[in-house]
Amino acid sequence: MKKLGTLVLVMLLAASALLFAQGQKESSKSYVFAANCAWPPLEFVDENGDIVGFEIDLVNEIAKVNNVQITIRNVAWEGIFAGLANGAYDAVASGVSVTEERKATMDFSTPIMIITQAILAPIADTSLSNTASLNGKVVGVQLGTTGHIFLDDFMKKNPSFKATIKAYDEIGFAIEDMLNGNLQAVVTDSVIASDFVLSNPNYASKLKVAGSASDLGDPEPIAIAMLKGNTEVLDLVNNGLKQIEASGKMAELKKKWNIL
Repeated sequence: MKKLGTLVLVMLLAASALLFAQGQKESSKSYVFAANCAWPPLEFVDENGDIVGFEIDLVNEIAKVNNVQITIRNVAWEGIFAGLANGAYDAVASGVSVTEERKATMDFSTPIMIITQAILAPIADTSLSNTASLNGKVVGVQLGTTGHIFLDDFMKKNPSFKATIKAYDEIGFAIEDMLNGNLQAVVTDSVIASDFVLSNPNYASKLKVAGSASDLGDPEPIAIAMLKGNTEVLDLVNNGLKQIEASGKMAELKKKWNIL
């Protein structure tokens, strides 16, 4: 009986060791997510040089609930989707709008928010309220964003609409150029526009959300993007989002970062 008991104990210990090893193997899985960290409050570099923001916290929570490692890499927006296509990283978490064109090469997680396009203007300006009011204005956008794409399309569909569009590598550069008097408006995602006006003390007394550019397109779902057919990362992200939503953590993070 003693020998039998010892054998059972050894088997239990071996089974426990195997389960532990499997758990360690699972937790050793690692992924790289790209973000263009120039989009407060979604992702940006704070005064201490740290990458912070709503999507940064969200990605960290996804890693936590899935027991994996996710490294966030700060990547310029202009080449962010090319990097995804060539395998430089596993996903893009950077305020990515879900569009039909992008669906051709990418899969998207469950949406994490819905945004519209908005018009930012100097606080003293009273002439701007919608897209039509941008006629004859010099307007800044971030290169390759949906605001840029929709504004170009709007001009093509409305030949009488004449605006000068200036595209910048980062939306912050457009904001600064407007404050320097070189632009009369900036078109960007509503959540970005609100953050510059409501949350940034450097801009709150100088800028306002002058109106909605909703006639540029329908409200846009924002989601995390991965290469089309990458079901491993898609399932990982969606599983994480489901748990984060159910636990109330999603609401907590949106409140923390003033995501309406």
